[in-house]
Amino acid sequence: MNINILFPVYNEEKRLERGIRRTYEFINKYLIPDEKSGRTLDYQLTIVDNGSVDKTEEIAKKLEEEIEQVKYLRITEKGVGAAFRAGVADNEKDIVGYMDVDLSTDLRHLMSVIGIFEENPEVMVVNGSKQAKGAKTIGRKWYRNITSKGLTMVMKARLDMKQADAICGFKFFRKDFVEGLIEQADQTENGWFFIIELLIRAERSGEVVMELPVRYTEEEGGHVNVVAQTMDYLKNIEKLRKTLEK
Repeated sequence: MNINILFPVYNEEKRLERGIRRTYEFINKYLIPDEKSGRTLDYQLTIVDNGSVDKTEEIAKKLEEEIEQVKYLRITEKGVGAAFRAGVADNEKDIVGYMDVDLSTDLRHLMSVIGIFEENPEVMVVNGSKQAKGAKTIGRKWYRNITSKGLTMVMKARLDMKQADAICGFKFFRKDFVEGLIEQADQTENGWFFIIELLIRAERSGEVVMELPVRYTEEEGGHVNVVAQTMDYLKNIEKLRKTLEK
């Protein structure tokens, strides 16, 4: 098994080193093979920098020099969608996905991701979910929970989405499958909705998408313009609906 974990970042000088080192230490402690499991794991941690103007690049290059499994990739476009496209285009591993560098999704779920792909060759996507049965969310503001659930309801109604959650920043794909999805998707969308479009297209392909309930802890200090983000999602939901109906 080999996997590439993408970390889209923009001005993350305060959280980058801690997030990468913790992930590296976790994988080496819990996912590297031992005599009992017989598992072999070839992994890469790719930092995809969306044109940061703080010390993110300096820190990332230092990590790349110190840790063999870390790769630094810098792009000029901003947005998680742009970062994910660039990371997949650069990827050579069989499994590729992304997670937030603040590690808001519990690292222990990486063990589940590896196990699912190893044991279920029919699974093309593992979709982390904060809303599926068994998931747990800690420290999240009430209005963000309401917004997320509302957007999920809209996507179920307008896009016939089957998943309980499309917004969680913890998604992994088989290499060839996600490359095909990206070719079909809107190349002008650089934001979060690009990943959501990939999930919707994956569902509609008829391939197996497995939802993974996660433990999610929202970090203090994060700032998202909820109104602007919600309006952007609603606009893109309608745009994708019209595209898929053609």
